[in-house]
Amino acid sequence: MRKTEVRVEAADTFFKRGRRLARLADRKKHIPATRVIAFEDVGSLLRVLTEKRVLLLREVKATPASISVLAEKLNRDRSAVTRDVQLLEGYGVVRVTEKPLRGHGRQKWVAPIARDIRLTAVL
Repeated sequence: MRKTEVRVEAADTFFKRGRRLARLADRKKHIPATRVIAFEDVGSLLRVLTEKRVLLLREVKATPASISVLAEKLNRDRSAVTRDVQLLEGYGVVRVTEKPLRGHGRQKWVAPIARDIRLTAVL
């Protein structure tokens, strides 16, 4: 996927966009390869995208890495980074995969879902 947009969007706009995409699907037309994560208001968006989570997103976008490496780079507790990664994964902004380590078990690897992550909020 190329683009993910995180934005504030009124409910009627959200449903209008959904109907447009459904019409495209019904006609077997191409559906754009983008993901929109919509919040009802700026406050809701800011509760999810805190300053530390935005820094985490920037780091993951620059260089996908393990949770341990991300925690070290961001000078944060590993458990806090794990919680933030789980939340961002739940919203579909990052992807977590497990990679085997030679003789040491497995490691969780965090990467962005899209190359371009755009945050949009209009007050």
